Amino acid sequence: MNDEQKKALIEAYLSAYNRFDVDEMISLAHPDIVFQNVSGNEVTAEAIGIENLRELAEGSKQLFSARCQQASNYRFEADKVTTDIAYEGTLAQDLPNGMKAGETLTLTGRSEFVISDRKFRRITDYS
Repeated sequence: MNDEQKKALIEAYLSAYNRFDVDEMISLAHPDIVFQNVSGNEVTAEAIGIENLRELAEGSKQLFSARCQQASNYRFEADKVTTDIAYEGTLAQDLPNGMKAGETLTLTGRSEFVISDRKFRRITDYS
């Protein structure tokens, strides 16, 4: 895949994520995908394999009534793309950390996408 195709794959994934379209997200993932969310130096969420990713994605849908993840500053390597990420989500329910339903969660960070066979083999989100 060339860099434009890789960027288009990432944008399709983020678009599906923003629309809560888990089926579309999963269609872009390799069967052996590894997903991790890292906050600070701690892994806060992990999915290994496509069915585990589906379960995580379905569960996270319940947390937000709206969400938007946008990528910028794409950096391309052989099979890896790193992007800066801006995230904003409106909570659908209260969280254990004290945030309440209706409040907006705003984060910035970066994501690393490893692509194999025109699918995501690994996605790591850092915030």
